[in-house]
Amino acid sequence: MDIQRKDVHNSDTPALCRACESRHRGVCGVLNGEQLLRLSKHSTRRTLEPGTELSGESTKTTSYSNIISGVVKLSKMMADGRQQIVGLQFAPDFLGRPFRTENSVSAEAATEVQVCSFSKNLIERMISETPELERKLLDQTLNELDEARDWMLTLGRKTAGEKVASFLLLIATHAFPDNEGDSIEFDLPMSRVDIADFLGLTMETVSRQLTKLRKQDIIRIVNNRHVTVPDISRLSEWAGY
Repeated sequence: MDIQRKDVHNSDTPALCRACESRHRGVCGVLNGEQLLRLSKHSTRRTLEPGTELSGESTKTTSYSNIISGVVKLSKMMADGRQQIVGLQFAPDFLGRPFRTENSVSAEAATEVQVCSFSKNLIERMISETPELERKLLDQTLNELDEARDWMLTLGRKTAGEKVASFLLLIATHAFPDNEGDSIEFDLPMSRVDIADFLGLTMETVSRQLTKLRKQDIIRIVNNRHVTVPDISRLSEWAGY
């Protein structure tokens, strides 16, 4: 039975949820109208500026969020103060790890981000009551594990050029999953310093590789941030896929 399709037009579904991408593609897609109404009564929709912290590493977990739009970067801090970006999350990802008392990473808005947040206690009760929701969250966690393993290959074995191309491909495919064309345009969600941190490169190396990609017409860059990819398949080949 297609639970998602059945409930999108359910008159019991809150109006705000009907227009929400996380409702259609994210974890809320498995909830029925009554469950969505219950969740919506205790949820908060927020728009956050770049650099806003959503949760801190080793802080107490009090809430979870659906990412409605934008890019969130996940980081871990070493004892000496050095920080490493360990992942990115996009709409409609679920932000947080249920049933943990503390956040294992810090989460910060890399771009303007819109989130729908709800209390830890409520969502954990709903997970216990709704096997479909538990399965959906498990599927997302396993997908993130697979992507983390792929990224280990990128960081461990790929050349600098392949790493930068892989990062651009990650943004193009995850921030715009519905794009079916051969080309795509987007703004880089992070500074060159953050990109270098994420890829284990220097900022100068990232800049050189972006220039090389531009000279090969793999990408076009305007104002240092706006990127056009004329042919996704060429970028994918350059990334080593």
